[in-house]
Amino acid sequence: MEQRISLITLGVSDLERSKRFYVEGLGWTAGFVSDEVVFFQAGPLIVSLFPFDALAADAGIPVAQASGGFALAHNVRAKEDVDAILTRAQEVGASLRSSAQDKPWGGYAGYFADPDGHLWEVAWNPGFAFTPDGGVRLGS
Repeated sequence: MEQRISLITLGVSDLERSKRFYVEGLGWTAGFVSDEVVFFQAGPLIVSLFPFDALAADAGIPVAQASGGFALAHNVRAKEDVDAILTRAQEVGASLRSSAQDKPWGGYAGYFADPDGHLWEVAWNPGFAFTPDGGVRLGS
């Protein structure tokens, strides 16, 4: 198995509401939309929105297990972008979980949760380098 993530699926309680949050709220562009799933190209990987019950059925697990805890991270190129993104996310329905602050590892980060409670870290890390397509690489 190669050491990379190709797709992140977020189980959602209301597909249309989540699509509006990401598209109209955060300004993302959907690459594919159906009544069952929404796909977004996110740099070198894909993020999909998929109803909790469909995700549970697809994975063969109870619905309660389809909303497991994890944090997605969105790294930015400039420190000031962290606060701007946290503010925008709140304006369109996210809940702030942790205000942005300087971190012991030398960066700056905060957290919000989307309308379904998915935790997002918004971080500026001076030790990360960006690829031309927006991917993040370890090392500066």
